[in-house]
Parts: sequence; C-alpha cells; structure tokens
Amino acid sequence: MVSSGLLLEGVNLMLFGMGFVFLFLTALVGVTSTMSKVVNRFFPDPLPAAPAPKAAAPAATASGDTELVAAITAAIKMHRNKL
Repeated sequence: MVSSGLLLEGVNLMLFGMGFVFLFLTALVGVTSTMSKVVNRFFPDPLPAAPAPKAAAPAATASGDTELVAAITAAIKMHRNKL
C-alpha cells in the first residue's frame, strides 16, 4: 500500500510540474506577442527604397566590340558542346 501512495504523489508532482510549464509557456507567448506589437507600432520597418533604373547596354558599334561579342559567343558555344 505504501507504493500506491508514492505513485499518487509522483503523479501529483508530475501534473503540477507540467501545469507550471504550460502556464509559463503560455505567458511567454503572450508577452512575446505583446512586445512584438509594441515594437512594431513605435519602430515600424522603413519602406524599401525604389529600385534604381537600369542603364541600357551600349550598342556595339565599333568593330572591336563586334569582334569581342563574336569571340565570346564562339567560346560559349564551344563550352556547351563539350558538356
């Protein structure tokens, strides 16, 4: 009969401990949510800056540019054919 008393006391202690942890975690979630709302209200995120317009690429008018583009294109084709 003594062991059943110890068993009931252990179950009682377990329920008390689990209840305390549950209450603590519930309070922690509430405090964290409230703190997040307060911080977002007084310190809102800054609006993102508008993206800068992209500059157009210069046209290949010089003969050196067209030769360079042709060489790069040929190198890319050779590399892709090796794979």
